[in-house]
Amino acid sequence: MLLLLVLIGGSGLADPCTVQTGRHAGCRASGGLPISGQPLRLGELVATFALAQDNAFGQPLESQLRSCLLATWISEAAGFDDELRETVYWVSLMRYIGCTGHAHEVAAVFGDEIAIRAQTLVHDAANPAEVMRDVIAFATANHPPEAREAVTESLQAGAYEWAVNNFASGCEVGDMLVERLDFSPEVRDALAFTFERWNGNGFPAGASGDEIPVAMRVVHLSHDMEAIGRLFSPAEAVEAARARRDQTYDPQFADLFVVNGADWFERLVKLEPWDAVLSLEPEPHRTLEGTELDHALVVAADFIDLKSPYMAGHSRRCAQVVTEAAGLLALDEKKTRTLRRAALVHEWGTTAVPNSIWDKPGQLTRAEFDRVEIHPMLTEQMLRRSPALAELNPIACAHHEKADGSGYHKRLRADAVDPNAGVLTAADIYVALTTDRADRPAFTSDHAAAELRQFVRDGVLPEEATEAVLTSTGHGVSGSTKTTRSKSPGGLTSREVEVLRLAARGLTTKEIAEQLFISPKTADHHIQHVYTKIEVSTRAAACLWAIQNDVVG
Repeated sequence: MLLLLVLIGGSGLADPCTVQTGRHAGCRASGGLPISGQPLRLGELVATFALAQDNAFGQPLESQLRSCLLATWISEAAGFDDELRETVYWVSLMRYIGCTGHAHEVAAVFGDEIAIRAQTLVHDAANPAEVMRDVIAFATANHPPEAREAVTESLQAGAYEWAVNNFASGCEVGDMLVERLDFSPEVRDALAFTFERWNGNGFPAGASGDEIPVAMRVVHLSHDMEAIGRLFSPAEAVEAARARRDQTYDPQFADLFVVNGADWFERLVKLEPWDAVLSLEPEPHRTLEGTELDHALVVAADFIDLKSPYMAGHSRRCAQVVTEAAGLLALDEKKTRTLRRAALVHEWGTTAVPNSIWDKPGQLTRAEFDRVEIHPMLTEQMLRRSPALAELNPIACAHHEKADGSGYHKRLRADAVDPNAGVLTAADIYVALTTDRADRPAFTSDHAAAELRQFVRDGVLPEEATEAVLTSTGHGVSGSTKTTRSKSPGGLTSREVEVLRLAARGLTTKEIAEQLFISPKTADHHIQHVYTKIEVSTRAAACLWAIQNDVVG
């Protein structure tokens, strides 16, 4: 029974179906074997981020790419210069790049955060009454009639404060990620206004009119028009632009859409969004190679792992473990590099699974695990679009496959996957077992090592790869366990590090106080000191800082 409960994936959640379930066969990018040694264009990386944002909002892949095309055409019709058009391009692809940072908070209130995001995506965000009506309907749907009034009152009482903090989290995390990708100040400035609205009814600052950068005003319009046109009809999108002008949208851009929108939607139908968006990437194209590519993939890893407080630092730690294990296996530089990079992006598909599943404290139902099972499939679908990222797919998309064919999503045996995929599989399980998860506390490292060796004896994990992982984590034949020196970056005291780790896991001030046997007032005092020292203002940003500085994971 224990074997079934601990055979877990990158999420670390109990996987009751791992031994029994699996899917299909083959694990290669479409079009055959990946091309070797391809540099990664920045446009390809950012477009892949856009696909992950689609998942996070419950939209079909390429929805945000279609929005980018509409934004580009609005820019052309408005006569923007090259510099402004470039800013619009990048902003349209990264509008919601901070979405993983506040997924936990949204799910804590609404359950399935992907569902509530999808439901409210096309609503008039500048009309608080419309948004609140639908939010209340969603939040009360699963409550008995006698409880709905109390839920409604609670939502109304805290709605404004919650919205300010929630949207501030998304903007703050997004800025931290985009800064690390070395985008221009104009792009960063525009993204800070992601949730603001023309009439001042947005969040978190209530900015209005010309206070909102032009690029974001265009993207507010293009993003909504794409969704309304796709979910309803192009005619309804054009009508929405007309009805919302001078309220939700800058009237000059709304008017352009009213005139040209029908033609633009016809144009969209004839294009492959991925190819069309990359053809518009500002020149000269910036390519990512060597160390710069490694840094960019670490940003991707952090974006992914912010999804759940229980995932913080997971991909970084997996990358560290497989790199050390590769040395023990005497893998050459190229294979080691591919293995490390695959570890950084192997969980990209997790944005499609709601936090009501990732953060569930109990065992998953069959239907919930069905949703978990799709995330390596989506990782494969997103990575295979780019030749450089497709190189990583044979390992990244196979990280839940098992040597005996009992894994998922393709139910492949060891001889059907990349020979080095087993290293990431073993590392993924070890890292997850030794980390707190919603359904259980962390196992001791010795307990985790014993479990992995049992998996080897049962034929679930390959022996050589697993032993390399265990040796790299201090569980060689001598049985000695590696120790790690505690770090206190940012001038934090040891107590503040404890507080930061708990806050990063999503604990409330009261829960932190209970964990540390201190008063809530003292806990809040520590939290404020931590935020001041590391220069953040939200839990999500504190979590990202902790990941970047090796405080969690």
